[in-house]
Amino acid sequence: MRKSHSLPLLIGRKPVLEALQQGATIEKIFILRSASGEEIGDIKKLAKDRNVPISQVPVEKLNNLTKAQHQGVVAWTSLLEYVELQDAISHVVEQGELPLFVLLDGVTDTRNVGAIARTALCCGAQGVILPTSSSASLTEEAIKTSAGALRKILLCRIPSIQQAIDVLRLNGIRVMGTQMQGSVPVYEADLTEPCCIVMGAEDTGISKDVIRRADTLIRIPMNAQFDSLNVSVATGMLLYEAMRQRKLSEK
Repeated sequence: MRKSHSLPLLIGRKPVLEALQQGATIEKIFILRSASGEEIGDIKKLAKDRNVPISQVPVEKLNNLTKAQHQGVVAWTSLLEYVELQDAISHVVEQGELPLFVLLDGVTDTRNVGAIARTALCCGAQGVILPTSSSASLTEEAIKTSAGALRKILLCRIPSIQQAIDVLRLNGIRVMGTQMQGSVPVYEADLTEPCCIVMGAEDTGISKDVIRRADTLIRIPMNAQFDSLNVSVATGMLLYEAMRQRKLSEK
């Protein structure tokens, strides 16, 4: 029986290369660290062009994924569809909606990503942005945890946090980093404007680049005796405040 976290596989250099050439949606590609050759180079180039994450791994990892002859390349095909961030923003604006996005900076737990997508959809956010590096793979487990929200919300895959911030800013969307030491309590932040909330990993938080480039650093005030929140729970609190403010501004 297939494990709940598994995804359909593409096995071998030619099948993976052909899938990339045909524009198939691929979740992740695993390449043997020592693999070389023209096809490997083509796979890496096309994957980069299409924002498909690549993980260079030892042979044991590939052998655990499949017992078939893999030629040093195995790929997970995606159960979901991704859109370009600019296309997602344009779609939201064309629908007459006020942009509200969530950018995940180093959130690698599959269940957390699923839970965040579920909350985001419930609170009116239109999209979740996932950098190709340091992001969770959206497996069956993620979809199950999201209660199907990952199939309904806009999913944007982009090479880096830096590029995501650049695109957001070019479209007039404010970048709001979340940090325990953030200068602005969430209830004082203006979430009625077009904005993107950046959530970091629970152990390291948002990256230094986000801290440096964010328009605002917001925080969730907490009991001084305990200051730890699960990232999906924290995201829910922030997005609920955004929804509350936006509902009030409509009156």
